[in-house]
Amino acid sequence: MINTSIGEITKACGVSNGTFYTYFKRKKDIVFALGNYMYQELYEQAMEYEGGITERLVFYMTRFAEYTEKSSLKLCQEWVRNAVDPDISPEGKNKLCADITAIKGLLVSAVQNGELKNDTSVELLAETLTDILYGQMLCWDISGGAYSFGERTGKFCENFLRSIITPYLKK
Repeated sequence: MINTSIGEITKACGVSNGTFYTYFKRKKDIVFALGNYMYQELYEQAMEYEGGITERLVFYMTRFAEYTEKSSLKLCQEWVRNAVDPDISPEGKNKLCADITAIKGLLVSAVQNGELKNDTSVELLAETLTDILYGQMLCWDISGGAYSFGERTGKFCENFLRSIITPYLKK
Protein backbone atom coordinates (compact mmCIF):
# COMPACT_ATOMS: atom_id res chain seq x y z
CA MET A 1 0.00 0.00 0.00
CA ILE A 2 2.83 2.41 0.84
CA ASN A 3 4.36 2.09 -2.62
CA THR A 4 1.00 2.18 -4.41
CA SER A 5 0.02 5.60 -5.72
CA ILE A 6 -3.47 7.03 -5.59
CA GLY A 7 -3.37 7.07 -9.39
CA GLU A 8 -2.75 3.32 -9.44
CA ILE A 9 -5.59 2.74 -6.99
CA THR A 10 -8.08 4.86 -8.95
CA LYS A 11 -7.04 3.28 -12.24
CA ALA A 12 -7.53 -0.23 -10.83
CA CYS A 13 -10.96 0.81 -9.52
CA GLY A 14 -11.95 2.59 -12.73
CA VAL A 15 -12.57 5.95 -11.04
CA SER A 16 -10.96 9.38 -11.20
CA ASN A 17 -8.60 10.83 -8.61
CA GLY A 18 -11.34 13.36 -7.78
CA THR A 19 -13.72 10.52 -6.95
CA PHE A 20 -11.10 9.06 -4.62
CA TYR A 21 -10.80 12.37 -2.77
CA THR A 22 -14.57 12.65 -2.52
CA TYR A 23 -14.56 9.61 -0.25
CA PHE A 24 -11.04 9.46 1.20
CA LYS A 25 -8.48 11.97 2.43
CA ARG A 26 -5.54 9.56 2.49
CA LYS A 27 -4.61 6.14 1.15
CA LYS A 28 -4.78 4.59 4.60
CA ASP A 29 -8.44 5.67 4.86
CA ILE A 30 -9.20 2.90 2.35
CA VAL A 31 -7.68 0.36 4.71
CA PHE A 32 -9.81 1.68 7.58
CA ALA A 33 -12.93 1.51 5.39
CA LEU A 34 -12.17 -2.07 4.36
CA GLY A 35 -11.49 -2.98 7.99
CA ASN A 36 -14.80 -1.47 9.08
CA TYR A 37 -16.56 -3.53 6.41
CA MET A 38 -14.82 -6.71 7.61
CA TYR A 39 -15.81 -6.11 11.21
CA GLN A 40 -19.40 -5.27 10.26
CA GLU A 41 -19.54 -8.55 8.38
CA LEU A 42 -18.16 -10.31 11.48
CA TYR A 43 -20.89 -8.73 13.63
CA GLU A 44 -23.57 -9.97 11.23
CA GLN A 45 -22.09 -13.48 11.31
CA ALA A 46 -22.03 -13.40 15.11
CA MET A 47 -25.68 -12.33 15.23
CA GLU A 48 -26.60 -15.42 13.19
CA TYR A 49 -24.19 -17.80 14.93
CA GLU A 50 -25.86 -20.90 16.35
CA GLY A 51 -25.76 -21.21 20.11
CA GLY A 52 -26.43 -19.02 23.11
CA ILE A 53 -25.12 -15.56 23.89
CA THR A 54 -21.92 -16.93 25.40
CA GLU A 55 -21.15 -18.87 22.23
CA ARG A 56 -21.97 -15.84 20.05
CA LEU A 57 -19.67 -13.67 22.15
CA VAL A 58 -16.87 -16.25 21.97
CA PHE A 59 -17.35 -16.41 18.20
CA TYR A 60 -17.28 -12.61 17.88
CA MET A 61 -14.36 -12.00 20.23
CA THR A 62 -12.10 -14.75 18.88
CA ARG A 63 -12.82 -13.84 15.25
CA PHE A 64 -12.27 -10.17 16.09
CA ALA A 65 -8.80 -11.07 17.40
CA GLU A 66 -8.06 -13.32 14.42
CA TYR A 67 -9.18 -10.64 11.92
CA THR A 68 -7.03 -8.06 13.70
CA GLU A 69 -4.06 -10.38 13.68
CA LYS A 70 -4.47 -11.12 9.97
CA SER A 71 -4.95 -7.44 9.15
CA SER A 72 -1.38 -6.73 10.31
CA LEU A 73 0.40 -5.38 13.30
CA LYS A 74 0.91 -2.05 11.50
CA LEU A 75 -2.83 -1.52 11.03
CA CYS A 76 -3.46 -2.53 14.64
CA GLN A 77 -0.92 0.06 15.73
CA GLU A 78 -2.82 2.71 13.74
CA TRP A 79 -6.11 1.72 15.41
CA VAL A 80 -4.54 1.82 18.86
CA ARG A 81 -2.86 5.16 18.18
CA ASN A 82 -6.05 6.66 16.77
CA ALA A 83 -8.22 5.30 19.60
CA VAL A 84 -5.85 6.84 22.16
CA ASP A 85 -5.63 10.16 20.30
CA PRO A 86 -8.78 10.55 18.16
CA ASP A 87 -7.61 14.02 17.07
CA ILE A 88 -5.09 12.24 14.84
CA SER A 89 -7.87 10.54 12.92
CA PRO A 90 -11.55 10.25 13.77
CA GLU A 91 -11.57 6.76 12.20
CA GLY A 92 -9.84 5.29 15.27
CA LYS A 93 -12.48 6.65 17.62
CA ASN A 94 -15.19 5.51 15.24
CA LYS A 95 -13.72 1.99 15.24
CA LEU A 96 -13.79 1.86 19.03
CA CYS A 97 -17.39 3.09 19.06
CA ALA A 98 -18.32 0.61 16.34
CA ASP A 99 -16.77 -2.25 18.30
CA ILE A 100 -18.64 -1.29 21.49
CA THR A 101 -21.84 -1.00 19.44
CA ALA A 102 -21.33 -4.45 17.92
CA ILE A 103 -20.97 -6.17 21.29
CA LYS A 104 -23.87 -4.11 22.62
CA GLY A 105 -25.96 -5.32 19.67
CA LEU A 106 -25.22 -8.94 20.53
CA LEU A 107 -26.20 -8.30 24.15
CA VAL A 108 -29.38 -6.37 23.30
CA SER A 109 -30.42 -9.21 21.02
CA ALA A 110 -29.85 -11.68 23.87
CA VAL A 111 -32.03 -9.58 26.20
CA GLN A 112 -34.76 -9.36 23.56
CA ASN A 113 -34.80 -13.11 22.91
CA GLY A 114 -34.85 -13.93 26.63
CA GLU A 115 -31.31 -15.23 27.10
CA LEU A 116 -30.22 -12.37 29.35
CA LYS A 117 -32.13 -10.73 32.18
CA ASN A 118 -34.05 -7.57 31.31
CA ASP A 119 -32.05 -5.53 33.82
CA THR A 120 -28.69 -6.52 32.30
CA SER A 121 -26.40 -3.50 32.18
CA VAL A 122 -25.88 -3.89 28.44
CA GLU A 123 -23.90 -0.68 27.98
CA LEU A 124 -21.47 -1.42 30.83
CA LEU A 125 -21.07 -5.06 29.82
CA ALA A 126 -20.41 -4.10 26.16
CA GLU A 127 -17.85 -1.50 27.21
CA THR A 128 -16.15 -3.96 29.58
CA LEU A 129 -15.87 -6.72 26.98
CA THR A 130 -14.57 -4.22 24.42
CA ASP A 131 -12.07 -2.94 27.00
CA ILE A 132 -10.85 -6.51 27.42
CA LEU A 133 -10.48 -6.97 23.66
CA TYR A 134 -8.69 -3.64 23.28
CA GLY A 135 -6.45 -4.39 26.25
CA GLN A 136 -5.47 -7.69 24.67
CA MET A 137 -5.02 -5.93 21.33
CA LEU A 138 -2.77 -3.33 22.96
CA CYS A 139 -0.65 -6.00 24.66
CA TRP A 140 -0.33 -7.89 21.37
CA ASP A 141 0.60 -4.63 19.68
CA ILE A 142 3.21 -3.73 22.34
CA SER A 143 4.72 -7.21 22.08
CA GLY A 144 5.24 -6.68 18.38
CA GLY A 145 2.96 -9.62 17.64
CA ALA A 146 5.13 -12.00 19.69
CA TYR A 147 2.19 -14.33 20.33
CA SER A 148 -1.19 -15.09 18.79
CA PHE A 149 -3.83 -12.51 19.69
CA GLY A 150 -6.49 -14.97 18.49
CA GLU A 151 -5.24 -17.79 20.71
CA ARG A 152 -4.92 -15.52 23.74
CA THR A 153 -8.48 -14.23 23.23
CA GLY A 154 -9.69 -17.82 22.88
CA LYS A 155 -8.05 -18.71 26.21
CA PHE A 156 -9.66 -15.67 27.87
CA CYS A 157 -13.08 -16.71 26.56
CA GLU A 158 -12.57 -20.31 27.61
CA ASN A 159 -11.48 -19.41 31.14
CA PHE A 160 -13.31 -16.19 32.05
CA LEU A 161 -16.11 -15.15 29.69
CA ARG A 162 -18.71 -17.53 31.10
CA SER A 163 -18.10 -16.22 34.64
CA ILE A 164 -18.63 -12.65 33.41
CA ILE A 165 -21.88 -13.54 31.58
CA THR A 166 -23.41 -16.04 34.02
CA PRO A 167 -24.85 -13.47 36.50
CA TYR A 168 -26.88 -11.98 33.64
CA LEU A 169 -28.22 -15.23 32.21
CA LYS A 170 -31.88 -16.06 32.75
CA LYS A 171 -32.18 -19.30 34.64
